[in-house]
Amino acid sequence: MLSASEIKARINGIKDTKKITDAMYMISSAKMRKALKDSAQTAPYFEALTLKIGELFHYIPQTENRYFKVTLPENEPHINHGILLITSDKGLSGAYNQEAIAVCEEYMRRHSKTTLFIIGEYGRQYFMNKKVDFVRDFLYSASRPTLYEARKICAALLDYYDRSAVDEIDIIYTDYMGNKPGVCKKTTLLPLAKTSFYREDLTQSQTEKKFLPSPDAVLDGVIPSYLMGFIYGSLIESFCSEQQARMNAMKSASDNAEEMLRDLKVQYNKLRQAAITNEMIEITAGAKAQSMKRQSAGMRNSHE
Repeated sequence: MLSASEIKARINGIKDTKKITDAMYMISSAKMRKALKDSAQTAPYFEALTLKIGELFHYIPQTENRYFKVTLPENEPHINHGILLITSDKGLSGAYNQEAIAVCEEYMRRHSKTTLFIIGEYGRQYFMNKKVDFVRDFLYSASRPTLYEARKICAALLDYYDRSAVDEIDIIYTDYMGNKPGVCKKTTLLPLAKTSFYREDLTQSQTEKKFLPSPDAVLDGVIPSYLMGFIYGSLIESFCSEQQARMNAMKSASDNAEEMLRDLKVQYNKLRQAAITNEMIEITAGAKAQSMKRQSAGMRNSHE
């Protein structure tokens, strides 16, 4: 059984740990709010860009643009696959990283020829320890999602796609669900599907429009911006999911610390009560012994 001094030391240690978990909770909360604010400021632009791409298809219903799906010969699926995995730079975020990695590993089991791109140090260290090949010079952090980072990531992926190093690129990210745990999703980045941009309420304007040098060339120019926006949105969604997962983990740790503190304080108080009771018994016994000693001395004096 622990002594009172040992219990007191454990109480102080748990209190110090709880201060750290509470601080990490507040930091993650502040980071998430800022990321959501940044995303809200850029969302209207990318939504308008998506609408314009859908409008372009009214002028070029049959496009051979390299960024869109083409009908492949029967039994000839894409062979060279690319997968963009978004993880965090550190742990302490519950099952956030493990779920994304599990989806990635399942994807790689189904596609033997896969080029793996990883965002986040956690994922890089995981696959490095597993001795799984991935693009080593694709070094991007998950801690600060910005449009600048999304633009560089998009350019690197397009380089692989444009020179046919990969025929298809998918992305694995975690969709932010508010206070609930995020949902891991896999979506195809390239090639795109025209149906993704089709809207029933979008009708061709009566006014003649001209796209210079051509509608297909304009489409070729706006698609990279659309992909950059999608990647940026995925980074934000994953980042917010990571922070929410870390907040949940830190709250759980703080709640467990509170429960441990309550139990330890009960033990400590019981030991203190026992110690006080023993001291009172010793004082009472000592007082009684002194009283008996005085009585004995008084009786000897009376006999004399």
